[in-house]
Amino acid sequence: IIHRQTQQTAQSYGLLDRGVIAPGYRGDINLIDFENLRLEAPRLVWDLPAGGRRLLQDAKGYRETICGGEVILENDELTGRLPGGLIRGPRPQPGS
Repeated sequence: IIHRQTQQTAQSYGLLDRGVIAPGYRGDINLIDFENLRLEAPRLVWDLPAGGRRLLQDAKGYRETICGGEVILENDELTGRLPGGLIRGPRPQPGS
């Protein structure tokens, strides 16, 4: 199940540097407090171009989220760090 939700999903989108904790890979990690994991009520927000709406649903119980080696979430609170970027097309295979 973990392989399917991590490396296999990343590879299906051409993100060949994701889904594995190993040298040369991006290293995105979620540390989850399963005893306190829960979903909040869904809500509509109108923050897309031209006033478009989308449905958001927050989750609680995430102790840390690390993206590209930077902590972007601690104890369910965003840190303000945004190490990501726009991805266009397949990514290079680590080590190549």
